[in-house]
Amino acid sequence: MNTLRVRLKREAESMRILMRSIPAPVVTLFVVSVICMNLLANKTLLQLSWIALDGGILISWLSFMCMDITTKHFGPGASNRVSVLACGINLLTCAIFFIAASIPSNAGDYSAFDGIFGGTWFILLGSTVAFLASAVLNNTLNWLIGKGFRKNPDGKLAYAMRTYVSTFIGQFFDNFLFSIIVFTVFAPIFWDGFHWTPLQCAMCALTGAVAELIMEILFSPIGYRIVKKWKKHNVGKEYLEHIERGKA
Repeated sequence: MNTLRVRLKREAESMRILMRSIPAPVVTLFVVSVICMNLLANKTLLQLSWIALDGGILISWLSFMCMDITTKHFGPGASNRVSVLACGINLLTCAIFFIAASIPSNAGDYSAFDGIFGGTWFILLGSTVAFLASAVLNNTLNWLIGKGFRKNPDGKLAYAMRTYVSTFIGQFFDNFLFSIIVFTVFAPIFWDGFHWTPLQCAMCALTGAVAELIMEILFSPIGYRIVKKWKKHNVGKEYLEHIERGKA
C-alpha cells in the first residue's frame, strides 16, 4: 500500500512538472482534436459494401501529430500522460454536453442539438478505449523506432520514419478497434440493426490509416521544425531533468 502511494505521488509530481513544461498550444490542440473526434464519430461519411468511414477521420491526424512531437521531445511517458489527460477532459466535456442536452427547453426544437451533443454512451466507450490503446501503441513504437537511429537520432530521416510508421500502425489499430466496438458490437443492438461488417471495419481502418499517413507526411515538416526549436531553446528542461533524476 505504501509503495502504491509513493508511486501515485511520484506520478502526480511528474504530471505537475510536465504541465508546466510542455507548450500550451500543443496540449490545447491535442485536447480539442480528441473532443472533436468523439463528436465527428457520430456521423458515417461513407458506407459501401466493402468500406465505411466516420467523421473522426477528418481530425484524428492532428491528435497523432501532437503525440509524435511530444514523444520525440519529452518521451513516451509524457505523451501517454497527456493522452490520459485529454481523455479525462473529453469525458468531462461529454458529461456537460449530456446534461445540457437533457435539460428540457420550450424555446425551440432542439432535437438535433440534443441528438448530437447528448452523445451515445457506446461511441464514447469505443472512442476512449480505442484512443488510449492506440496512443500507448503509437508512442511506444515512435520511441522504439527513434532508438534505432543511433548515428543521427535528431535527423529528418529518423523523425520521418518514427512518425510515419507509428502513425500508420497506431491509426489502423485505433480505427479498427473503435469500429469493432461501436459498429459490430453495440450498433446492431441500439441502432435498429444498423452495423458495419468486419470487412468494412478493416477497410475503414486501413483507409483511415492511409489517409492519416498522407496527412502526417504533409504536416511532418511542421512537427520536425517544432521539435528542433524545442531542443534549441531547452523547452521542458525541468521535466526532462526530473525524468533523468528518476532513472538514477
